[in-house]
Amino acid sequence: MSIFLRSEYGNNKLSASDILKTPVLFLAFGFGSGLAKLMPGTMGTVVAIPVYLLFIQADFWLYSILTVLVMISGVWICDSATKQLGVDDFGGIVWDEIAGFLITMWLVPFSWYAVFLGFVFFRVFDILKPWPIKWIDQKVEGGLGIMLDDVSAGVFAAVVVLLII
Repeated sequence: MSIFLRSEYGNNKLSASDILKTPVLFLAFGFGSGLAKLMPGTMGTVVAIPVYLLFIQADFWLYSILTVLVMISGVWICDSATKQLGVDDFGGIVWDEIAGFLITMWLVPFSWYAVFLGFVFFRVFDILKPWPIKWIDQKVEGGLGIMLDDVSAGVFAAVVVLLII
C-alpha cells in the first residue's frame, strides 16, 4: 500500500493505471497529479505552474485563447471523468485547478514572486471557498460546476495578486 497513491479511484474502482491510460482521465487528473492520496488539488496546482510557464511564452492573445480552451474543454473533461469514476466531484479531478491557476495569472506580469502569490492565493480561495464560490460549488452541478468554482477562485486570487503587485 502506497502512502502516495490509492489502490482504487471512485465508485467504479478504477486503478491508477486505468486513469493514466485513458486520455480524458489523464487530463482530468492533471497528467497524473490528481492521483496523489494527499492534497490532490494542491498537486494539480503545482502541475499548473509548468503549464503556465509554457503558455506565457506566447503573446497575451494566444495565452488568452489557450486559457479559454482549457476552461471550455474542462467542462467536458471533468463531466466525462465524473461519469467514468461514478463520483460527482472526485477530489482527484484537478483539471479545474489548472484552469483556475491560469486564470489567476492571466493579467499578472510574470515574476517568480507573482507565481508564488498566485499559487498561495488560488489555493486559499479554492480551499476556503468564500461566497459566491461556495454557492457555485454547492448549486452548479456536473463539469460546469467543477470548473466554475475554480474559475471563480482564480478570479478572486487574481484580484488579490494584482492588488499586492
